[in-house]
Amino acid sequence: MTKRLEGKVAIITGAGCVGPGWGNGRAAAVIFAREGARVLAVDSDGGRMDETLARARDHGGVIQAHRCDVTDAADIAAMVDACIAAFGRVDILVNNVGGSAPGGPVELSERGWDAQLDLNVKSVFLTCKAVLPHMAAQGGGAIVNTASTSGIRWTGSAQVGYASAKAAVIQFSRVVAVQYAPQRVRVNTVVPGQMHTPMVEARLAGQRAGGDVAALLRTRQARIPLGFMGDGRDTAHAALFLASDEARFVTGTEIVVDGGMSARCD
Repeated sequence: MTKRLEGKVAIITGAGCVGPGWGNGRAAAVIFAREGARVLAVDSDGGRMDETLARARDHGGVIQAHRCDVTDAADIAAMVDACIAAFGRVDILVNNVGGSAPGGPVELSERGWDAQLDLNVKSVFLTCKAVLPHMAAQGGGAIVNTASTSGIRWTGSAQVGYASAKAAVIQFSRVVAVQYAPQRVRVNTVVPGQMHTPMVEARLAGQRAGGDVAALLRTRQARIPLGFMGDGRDTAHAALFLASDEARFVTGTEIVVDGGMSARCD
């Protein structure tokens, strides 16, 4: 441990996980706590955070759970108030909430489209809206938003709502980064590719491969030049760099974490 976040306070949304293993949010909460941050771990389902809290505390991390629906402005205001009450400030916000739904514009319902935008981009808008005034008032902070290679490339299936929302997260982050640079608030995006997270087996397998997890994993892995899939820890380590003072001169940009997949032409 290098304690790269010593003295920092971090809110990490989507810090729970749908099953055992390393989702993006769980990994970020554990790794940030291990690196010295005091972490408010946020999820809409408190039970999903039990393993997250246990793993963080195994490393001696300071972590507190908070239940919040990040598509609800009142819930988010309460989340920020809870962080200030517990830790006195908020230095880092990591937005990990998201999820995909299949279908192009014909197949995806209007309700499904709205739900995708709410979950994947409205959540980012609302959390930033609540946190930015605190960061500006205290003289700075770091926001890391999680997008997807679906927001920059075709990644194997039509999921137009998800792709559009994740593309919006990238541009949202760039705009906010420039606006808040004078207040020393940095805003960047991590763009993960075909990760092997618990969500793949719990959700995507049923959508795309008739529940055949092995078939789905083979299909996803075949797209990756490095020949293996990353997991939530790879996303979290990129977020760790962007949140740390090592990235003090980095804002308004993206780190793609996809094993080279988006660099391929085929």
